[in-house]
Amino acid sequence: MTAAFPLILSGVQVRRQGKTVLGPVDLTLCANGTTIIVGPNGSGKTTLLRVMHGIERIRAGDVVWENDDPAKHAFVFQTPIMLRRSVAENLAYPLMMLKTPKDQIDMAVDHWLERIGLESSRGTQATRLSGGERQKLAIARALIRKPDVLFLDEPSANLDGHATREIEELLHEVANAGTRLVMATHDMGQARRLANDVVFLLNGRVHEYGPAEPLFATPSTLELMAFLRGDIVS
Repeated sequence: MTAAFPLILSGVQVRRQGKTVLGPVDLTLCANGTTIIVGPNGSGKTTLLRVMHGIERIRAGDVVWENDDPAKHAFVFQTPIMLRRSVAENLAYPLMMLKTPKDQIDMAVDHWLERIGLESSRGTQATRLSGGERQKLAIARALIRKPDVLFLDEPSANLDGHATREIEELLHEVANAGTRLVMATHDMGQARRLANDVVFLLNGRVHEYGPAEPLFATPSTLELMAFLRGDIVS
């Protein structure tokens, strides 16, 4: 449980080039569990994540955290950005920026290299890793500074089943350890496996929100029913 929550969005709107791409959004996220954001392409999933993380400018509304400390947030992008440094140096970088003592950095790097199975790639330039390895490294790099909240944008997009399974196992582990996860995904199987609650976005608005099990079993709207069947929804 993290002291940052609840997170309350009230009347939030994002506009680009004169067009509303998100909102108005009214949404309250509680302190526990994993929130999964789903919806058709272009529904505003990434924009909503960016708003919560504080890196998207809003035109109207308010985003209010119970205890707002941006230093305790982390974000993993769909296409992770790797520093042109070794795997170990990529992991160490966030702690170096925090001026963490070297012995603590070394211990944390060793722990995460073992956890994500990249011990043998310690000295490899990170840009040479496979897609799944880069994504695991990006998640570990975000988690190494122990954030309260981790935002993830399609973390297993374009990855094979083995890499996806490894990433989901890692996310289950950190969620069970108390890190609050808020994640967008297009993979409905993944959403069902990971979600405690679900936000269904459509045309930039929250169309449904609630606990995962009843929402998936008995959706309240025809649009979500169609989306869950795999129909095109607009």
